[in-house]
Amino acid sequence: MKRLLIPLAAVGLSAAVLAAPASAEPHWATDNLLPKPADAYGAAYFWLDANGAALRKATQYRVDAKDVPKLVSSGSQGAPDGKPGMTGPTTAAKPAASKNVNLPKTIGKVFFLDKGGNYRWCSATSIQSRHRNLVATAGHCVYENSKDDVYDKWVFVPGYYQGKAPWGVYAGAYAFTHFDLDTYDDYDGDYAFVAVHNGFALAGEKEVTRNAFKAWAGDKWIKPREIDAEGYRKCLINLGDCWSEGEDKPADLVGPDYPGAALEKVEVSKEAYTEAKTGRGQGFKFGDPVVEQVSKDEWDAYKGLGDKGAGPDKVGNYTITHYYTQKWVKPGTSRKYYEAHYFIGIAKDLGRLGDVVGGQGFAWNQPLGQPVTVFGYPSAPHPDGDRPFSGVTPKWCAGKTNTKSYQVNMFKVETHQVLKCSMTAGADGGPWLMKYNNGKRTGYVNGVTSMFHDNDGNNRIDYISSAIFDGETAAVYDKANYAETKSIVGPNGELLK
Repeated sequence: MKRLLIPLAAVGLSAAVLAAPASAEPHWATDNLLPKPADAYGAAYFWLDANGAALRKATQYRVDAKDVPKLVSSGSQGAPDGKPGMTGPTTAAKPAASKNVNLPKTIGKVFFLDKGGNYRWCSATSIQSRHRNLVATAGHCVYENSKDDVYDKWVFVPGYYQGKAPWGVYAGAYAFTHFDLDTYDDYDGDYAFVAVHNGFALAGEKEVTRNAFKAWAGDKWIKPREIDAEGYRKCLINLGDCWSEGEDKPADLVGPDYPGAALEKVEVSKEAYTEAKTGRGQGFKFGDPVVEQVSKDEWDAYKGLGDKGAGPDKVGNYTITHYYTQKWVKPGTSRKYYEAHYFIGIAKDLGRLGDVVGGQGFAWNQPLGQPVTVFGYPSAPHPDGDRPFSGVTPKWCAGKTNTKSYQVNMFKVETHQVLKCSMTAGADGGPWLMKYNNGKRTGYVNGVTSMFHDNDGNNRIDYISSAIFDGETAAVYDKANYAETKSIVGPNGELLK
């Protein structure tokens, strides 16, 4: 790695500790993704809702297949900056043996919204860590043009297939990457380790009382049910949540003493409510103002008559206050009446990522020329337009990396390791596994796919490249290794604080 000349100690790893003065600039940078359970729940639900519609809508991160840089040999052996080291993988279950290359249970896709609001994905893997909660991927799959600018609604879905999340969704809490990528957009540090919350899956819905609905901090919604005029009248008397639909003619408007007159509530502005009289007359106040707790997105999008206030209250909740006046109409009009029924979404906690799917090992300061097996979800076409990959299922390449490091003049790359491989974009972030054991489906992550190259000029991808994992990478990993996360839903599916 260039510029930073003093290696940071990889404390707590199996390699020998490296000495560094206290004043040395740190090699790692960290940013929050979704540390709060409510935000993490909202992001995971966003991707799971409607049977994974958002997951299926997403496209691979890179869309311009023709923007393919060439590799230039640096002539360097990619000398390590310290002693080599490894941490061993963990497994969740013993897989069946096979003569073919077995796909690791740890690999999957990360999903996020880019700054244009587009639904995107990259490849990634679960990696061994102290708290069994770590994901390894490319740095550009977490940061947009670096500069502390992380993507929104970032989640990891191990084993992803056609909109399905067989082992749950894991929302990102904290991202860790190299200081040079975060600060200078330097692709020699194009990797990231993300600490994720416990996984969860949606487990259906449950109808609850109005009070339980108001108290529920997780996902919830109201379903209308049609009632008759008498049921509507009783609902209004009891200050229930009910409404009518249809247009009243002026001749249908009557006073409260008209025989069989039906009472309706009409939402008005705060000013109109303040000016309205109190009592039973036409246009008088209908009960007290109603405060509705909403999400930040709902609060931003609201265009109704209610009072949004200036922002979140003292405990961070977003609310809208609604105001109603009375309307009395003749009985037997062609209106329809509805009452609200309250439902909450139930989610199931699936536990820590590493306990569910295991975690690959991690290796650094290894010599180039190592045999590696690379996994990913390629999807983009080749520069010539041919599209052999769908991005639906993971693919793999295997071989030895080049013995010399390479530069990429179009990007800030001075030392990348390269592998002959035809996988295209979408495989970004996929793991480069040394010593891959086909029976155990585990190995040691010694790189992640960063870039794609057409070096023979035939408009087909023929090489992929990765940052070289050195002592500085170990320092970033070690920092992420200590990040603690939590469950976001409780044993009854409730959202935790």
